[in-house]
Amino acid sequence: MPGQLKELIDKVNGSDDDKISCALADISLGLAFDVAAELGIPTAGLWPASMFQLMFFLRIPKLIEDGLIDDNGTPLMKHKMFQLSPMTPVVHPMNFAWLNFGNSPSTQKFMFDFLRLINNKAEETADWVLYNSSSELEPQACNLVPKVLPIGPLSATNRVGNLSGNFWSKDPTCLQWLNQQSPSSVIYVAFGSSTVFDEIQFQELALGLELTKKPFLRVVREDIIKGKHQFYPQGFKERVSNQGKIVCWAPQVAVLGHSSIACFISHCGWNSTIEGVSNGVPFLCWPYFFDQFLNESYIYDIWKVGLKLERDERGTIRKEEIRTKVEQLVGDENFKTRVVELKQMVTKSVGEGGNSDKTFKNFVDWLKSYIK
Repeated sequence: MPGQLKELIDKVNGSDDDKISCALADISLGLAFDVAAELGIPTAGLWPASMFQLMFFLRIPKLIEDGLIDDNGTPLMKHKMFQLSPMTPVVHPMNFAWLNFGNSPSTQKFMFDFLRLINNKAEETADWVLYNSSSELEPQACNLVPKVLPIGPLSATNRVGNLSGNFWSKDPTCLQWLNQQSPSSVIYVAFGSSTVFDEIQFQELALGLELTKKPFLRVVREDIIKGKHQFYPQGFKERVSNQGKIVCWAPQVAVLGHSSIACFISHCGWNSTIEGVSNGVPFLCWPYFFDQFLNESYIYDIWKVGLKLERDERGTIRKEEIRTKVEQLVGDENFKTRVVELKQMVTKSVGEGGNSDKTFKNFVDWLKSYIK
């Protein structure tokens, strides 16, 4: 790939058309930074997760030096919670991102080495790193990571339009269903494109939603359960036919912006996290892997706009826990008040003259300075 990319750039720049004067690439595509550096082209990286997650990866050498992990990324103090700095997420060693890719030590070691490589490359090679957050959401991370440009949250810009890149076809009928519900009454349940449940957890979630006696909109991908067979509890669909709506995929930004939504049961992926915040929706946190545990800490510990769901001794979130936490969340107006305040801050940041807006315009000016 590096050879082909270099050949492509040479071909474009050897023509009479517009020249390539800057490379903007996802940080995981380290080859783009290598090729651009070889050709003397300025580079900017795009980091799609939280700024804190990037900061954490860049601190891996310090974690090794402090004896928190070994050279393979294995935690040496498995139950010692810690923070890299005040007002950043609390980290549990067993939730390190590279430990959440299956149970194979070789896979975990591969991910650890890969994450070290791509993030070191970004720090050493990229002129700037753009990320989908704001200085209001992550003030500490912005101050501790060099060369970062917060330009988000992009979902708060009101310029969303028809997003591309979805893995599934959206079901627009859920918006019509939401129009028939009372304001701030609906539980929205969605776990992104990667979360997978076993049969027991799948059924417990279904029964928990039924127990709330509140209307719910639940996204159930075809492959969300191991084996791809959806084992609903007996008679469940008939019992909740007037209570809930189940779709394969939803237009999430539009759903979260709907007045009927009361709360969001989420896997806490970064996109879902900032989409919820940008629309002023409180969270019930159900992280699955990678950076989602750190995002849960932002939601619960730092921003205080949601609650955690606790697992039993077998690692299952039970139906009673789901009902109890939903009642606590929607019954406490403080969660709604705080998340609406966050919404107002990030909306101002991406608006004309806001911090993210000015940062992005300064970046565009930097780009223009290299146009030949």
